[in-house]
Amino acid sequence: MADLLINGRDAYAVWGVRMGDNFLDVVGSSVPIKELIENKSRVEHGKRVIINNPKLDERELTLTFTIEGSSQSDYQVKKTSFFEELYKGVITVQIPANSSDIYHLIYLGKSVTYAQSLDRTFGRISAKFCEPNPAVRD
Repeated sequence: MADLLINGRDAYAVWGVRMGDNFLDVVGSSVPIKELIENKSRVEHGKRVIINNPKLDERELTLTFTIEGSSQSDYQVKKTSFFEELYKGVITVQIPANSSDIYHLIYLGKSVTYAQSLDRTFGRISAKFCEPNPAVRD
């Protein structure tokens, strides 16, 4: 069983990609709720807050991936191919051993960090994603 599926494909087999630091913590963290409806009136003390039927809000995630190649050229091909997959914009992420959830994410292309090993066969990428509707994970 694959550890990480991206767009339904085994991330390690296709791109040499694995989950990086705190990956499970980030995807498993709680989701914010939208601001509650509030009303302040000068004829009443305090304020009214409507709390029935709260809704989930979007969230931004910073995910870290590692990329591994068997040689310098293999690493470059895998890295380029992985970036091309991200540049498609919309990606799905699944961690079958963790849950059946499918995270529908949008690659934001901002705050990206990248580091590469001296032997040029291993790298680490952190990038921001938006989960526009955390209520939909199927």
